[in-house]
Amino acid sequence: MSTPSQTGLIATVPLTTVPLTFGALGDPVRCALVEHLGKRGELTVGELAALFPITLQGVSKHIKVLEQAGVVSQRRDGRHRPVALQPQALLLAGSWLEVRRRELDARFERLDDLLAELQSQGGR
Repeated sequence: MSTPSQTGLIATVPLTTVPLTFGALGDPVRCALVEHLGKRGELTVGELAALFPITLQGVSKHIKVLEQAGVVSQRRDGRHRPVALQPQALLLAGSWLEVRRRELDARFERLDDLLAELQSQGGR
């Protein structure tokens, strides 16, 4: 499986979308919407609203936030407006997190090396 950097995703999606993605996913209802779309594929706003104890208008507002962040898209299909997951924003956010994780791992490894060196010097 290729990573977003291998597919050129990081180069094509501005990093300003990362905070938008995390902001959009900062709400439990929006996270749940994304999970349902990931598991079930494209769903209408009505189908999504039936899954939550909130109004259709409330779900529509959450979808709008996700759409503005590039996490989902909507299209018109007659009277229906199916919502689909757009994985690019999630892949970019995941790549961003992975880079931060690798950076932290490298820092912890350097710290481990330093501690081992200090311990060996103290044992002389």
